Amino acid sequence: MGYMRTAILLAGLMALFMGAGLMLGGETGMAIALVFGIGVNFWAYWSSDKMVLKMYGAREVSRGAQPEFYDLVAMLSRQAGLPMPKVYIIDEDQPNAFATGRNPQNAAVAATSGLLKLLSPSELAGVMAHELAHVKNRDTLIMTVTATIAGALSMLANFAMFFGRGDSRNNPLGIVGVILVMILAPLAAMMVQMAISRTREYEADRIGSEICGQPSWLASALAKLEQGAKHIDNARAEQNPATAHMFIVNPLHTKSMDNLFSTHPNMKNRIARLQALAEDMAQEAPTSVRAHQPHPERPEQRSRRSSSVPRAGARTRARPGKRGPWA
Repeated sequence: MGYMRTAILLAGLMALFMGAGLMLGGETGMAIALVFGIGVNFWAYWSSDKMVLKMYGAREVSRGAQPEFYDLVAMLSRQAGLPMPKVYIIDEDQPNAFATGRNPQNAAVAATSGLLKLLSPSELAGVMAHELAHVKNRDTLIMTVTATIAGALSMLANFAMFFGRGDSRNNPLGIVGVILVMILAPLAAMMVQMAISRTREYEADRIGSEICGQPSWLASALAKLEQGAKHIDNARAEQNPATAHMFIVNPLHTKSMDNLFSTHPNMKNRIARLQALAEDMAQEAPTSVRAHQPHPERPEQRSRRSSSVPRAGARTRARPGKRGPWA
């Protein structure tokens, strides 16, 4: 189903490209748009993730540089049954995060420095579980390719604005076709982003909650992230709005048209769904299971725990005490 959705998405975006080419240059323009669209799709499949990471100045980190964050991602990846993704940090004050990559074997997760400063360890676990859910669902390919092609459609609209001519014999609609491309191309790209992002965010919230075991962690994090994104600008995202749907919360300041054109679902609805999911999980899970749910540990907790556990192959002395099957 993941591959089918991707194929349908790419076919729809190709149709947009070809329609815009038809309105700008007739059959010749449509053929050029077809060739250009195939090239963009091929390039986006293999390289769009690297482009997005470079666009935001993301730097890859190792366990030595960020041990707590790296170990948290590794633990959640194991719980999700995923390979360890590459871990990136973006030097950006706005708290946010996204995942990218064409498949789980080539995935990457990125978090801003503002996110790491703002959230508690449990809230951070909820956010990264959400991003790993995108990887698990193979949403990262669809979202990254969509960002690339939406950007190309916007570029086509700019081309029509500056170079379009209504007196060409190859343009069947004349100046009307140029105006339609200028208006409809970015609007169509925005509508595709909205349709993709809103449905996938709800699903990633649900699966991310299952990965970390606590929907309330993500609900608490989302409330903080929404306030942070509202009050802190993200200059790179404002310059590249086609990538906005990749983030866990909307990085753009679209206050006046938030409900109509936002690439993300309403935050109150997301939090309400997570709270309802937390209540359902609390009712279904036995007390013994809830007591042993995984919780992110701080380094000092890990060091104390590891010091009390004997290494494999080490000799231990038997302690005096009551004998029995559980001695």
